[in-house]
Amino acid sequence: MGRGRVQLKRIENKINRQVTFSKRRSGLLKKAHEISVHCDAEVALIVFSTKGKLFEYSSDPCMEKILERYERYSYAERQLVASDQPLTENWTLEHAKLKARLEVLQKNQRNFMGQDLEGLSIKELQNLEHQLESALKHIRSRKNQLMYESISELHKKDKALQEQNNTLAKKIKEKEKALAQQAQLERLGDEVDLTSSALVPQPLVTSNIRTSSQIRGEGDNEGTPTPTQANAILPPWMLRPTNE
Repeated sequence: MGRGRVQLKRIENKINRQVTFSKRRSGLLKKAHEISVHCDAEVALIVFSTKGKLFEYSSDPCMEKILERYERYSYAERQLVASDQPLTENWTLEHAKLKARLEVLQKNQRNFMGQDLEGLSIKELQNLEHQLESALKHIRSRKNQLMYESISELHKKDKALQEQNNTLAKKIKEKEKALAQQAQLERLGDEVDLTSSALVPQPLVTSNIRTSSQIRGEGDNEGTPTPTQANAILPPWMLRPTNE
């Protein structure tokens, strides 16, 4: 079975009470030190025994600093509690003032919207007109400023686009120039090839060239050679042997 809950009451035996106080005091001081170290808290502990002996612990080397801080905090709390009563009494009056101010602001707003003007005097209407003119002047000034800033921004964008267009046009011209030069070089290369092929010597055609003996034989058979046949007669030394 588990240990039962110990009832909190005064220990009647004097010796047992003194022993318990000594043990619990040591544990209490130890716990105060642990919470100050683990949690970085400022701890001040004061214990008086039944005989009036003082036992204390302070996380700060000087106990007075923590006690002074405690006094300041306690004084502020007492002042706050003491001032709660007058503040409570003034809440009703403050509420009435705020309510009246809210009604005035709502009425002014309706007047600015052109409503509830029947109860206004000429002077009040003139003041309202001046306020509206002043507000309209500020509104127009702000609008003109925004329009000017917008136009300036558009001009900057237009200038940037023009610079981009000029850069692209320049690149296109350079590309076209390079293509034209390349085409011209190719055309010159073709002309050089044609000129080179025209300068190559052509081989002699010997299939229609006949010797004088062949021509004489043909003349004997056919008669006198024609002028065309006579022009085709070449000396034998210009002809290659047929057996090669």
